[in-house]
Amino acid sequence: MKIIARWIAAVASLAAVLPAFSAARAAYPDRPVRVIVGLAPGGGTDTIARIMTQKLTEAFGQSFVIDNRPSSGGNIAGELLARAQPDGYTLLVITPTHVVNGSLFTDIRYNVLRDFTGVVNMVYSQYALSVRTSVPATTVAEFIALAKSAPQKILYASSGIGTANHLSAELFKSMAGVDLTHVPYKGSAPAVSALLSGEVQVLFSSLGGLIPHVKAGRLRTLGVTGPKRTPSAPEIPTIAEAGVPGFEVSGWYGLAATAKTPAATIERLNAAVNKSLPDLRERYAGIGADTAGGTAAEFNAYLKSETEKWARVVKLSGAKVE
Repeated sequence: MKIIARWIAAVASLAAVLPAFSAARAAYPDRPVRVIVGLAPGGGTDTIARIMTQKLTEAFGQSFVIDNRPSSGGNIAGELLARAQPDGYTLLVITPTHVVNGSLFTDIRYNVLRDFTGVVNMVYSQYALSVRTSVPATTVAEFIALAKSAPQKILYASSGIGTANHLSAELFKSMAGVDLTHVPYKGSAPAVSALLSGEVQVLFSSLGGLIPHVKAGRLRTLGVTGPKRTPSAPEIPTIAEAGVPGFEVSGWYGLAATAKTPAATIERLNAAVNKSLPDLRERYAGIGADTAGGTAAEFNAYLKSETEKWARVVKLSGAKVE
């Protein structure tokens, strides 16, 4: 009888402990979370990440720590996430670069759709189609007509082969039926300088960086690339409404985790980001970004569609990076 009594007491004791043990396992996060950024500190992506990690640190009472890994077009950052434990303690600020790289690089060690799972799209930004004021076109339709009248004569700048503004222009060429000539530069600043100096006639680039030149009368912005007009410049039409139906390119910045991360962890992170976004709208608007949000399922579907879209554009452009 004593043995049975001891066994009953042991079972009761274990039953009392198990709920606390389960609660401890469910208490994500119970230690700092690493958030990888594939670019250097101080840039736009890093700023977007730090604004959000500050809110997540406040929301969870655990540190969300930025880990900058600027190299190989974001591929080092992507590889780190792919190799991380699927526990939610390593996250990546994922951008269009990561979905493009799978088609652009001949030797890449991760696959976004296989190795990542999307958490949420945090914010998006728009690019703008801008020309020198000496170019005789004041609308997207006029620019298309001009380009069709002079195949290969109009030069467009980019910040490098395979970059977002290069592929944005290639998508525009394909959908508008025009033939522009690509002139790549080593970075966005030299590309903007080339446009201002007259070395090239057109450039797709972040709207925020071009507005001062537009206001000064040196450049003219014909359209923005997103699905709708941007609140920061509502007078500028989208390229889709101004002459190229269906055209859409957005610079977006989301959070991704390693594939097979528990669904409950993804849901907690997703909910925290969505709750934070209304409070951050003005801060993000100040750096030229609009808040996004939505479910993890919606973001994963978007990652799939973006991967497929840019694979087609890379193939059309013929761009490859060894």
